[in-house]
Amino acid sequence: MPFINTSLQINVEANAVLFIFLAVFVIAILYLSFKTIEIVFVMHKRKPFYVHFYTVKRQLSQEQVSILKDKFSFYTKLSSKEQRFFEHRIVCFIKDKNFIGRDGLVVTEEMKILIAATAVMLTFGFRDYYIGLIERIFIYPTEFYSNFNKKYHQGELNPKLKALVFSWKHFEEGFDIANDNLNLGIHEFTHAIHLNSIRERDVSSTIFQDSFKELIEMLSNNENLRQELTTTRYFRDYAYSNHYEFVAVIIESFIESPKELLSKFPEVYHKVKQMLNFNFAGY
Repeated sequence: MPFINTSLQINVEANAVLFIFLAVFVIAILYLSFKTIEIVFVMHKRKPFYVHFYTVKRQLSQEQVSILKDKFSFYTKLSSKEQRFFEHRIVCFIKDKNFIGRDGLVVTEEMKILIAATAVMLTFGFRDYYIGLIERIFIYPTEFYSNFNKKYHQGELNPKLKALVFSWKHFEEGFDIANDNLNLGIHEFTHAIHLNSIRERDVSSTIFQDSFKELIEMLSNNENLRQELTTTRYFRDYAYSNHYEFVAVIIESFIESPKELLSKFPEVYHKVKQMLNFNFAGY
């Protein structure tokens, strides 16, 4: 009898191992099949196969939602379903980052909500929205001295420290005039998204990078469009410092005055829309 029991136990263990192996094999095949299908989809559609999928959606408190409704107009342009996705992403983003006040500034719930909302807005068409390059967000009351280049700044991305730094005074001012195309939060987060997209290989980063390369190539090959961009001075001169500043400035314009950008430079508008996969809120 003991011999029979031992044999049965060996068979059960062997079957369990075989089942686990087959399960892992099937999951691997399904995953590879999905990735192959998505690659083909992305090549044709220039967007992820899906963006929003959450087993459990986290919620903001009523007070936090009130901050969004009162001070972040983009949120009010979303459908109720999109608003729930937006709120979930804000909760997750805040939990993922360390918000640190400087020069005596006490970080408030409003600061966290509005800073996180800016990041979530820009990545709302991305599947991966955490911007892994950033771990810490430093907030100063006003302009701060940067040891990085020995100058005073209103905002700064420091990849070595995995930090994004803001002057709260100037961050707020960026939203005071909705269509002046000057928004510190959008500008600095775009730098972070751009650099993060170079380092990461997720589907949204790939689309962002490939679309930006297509935009640069389009401008390089279209002299008339290139001259029109510079002569009309639609984008401030700072945009032409380098590629990083260019993408930050055009995304500021895309977010704050989309209709004007579309009417003046439709080719640029559609490439930026493709970069961000921005198919919501009337864009």
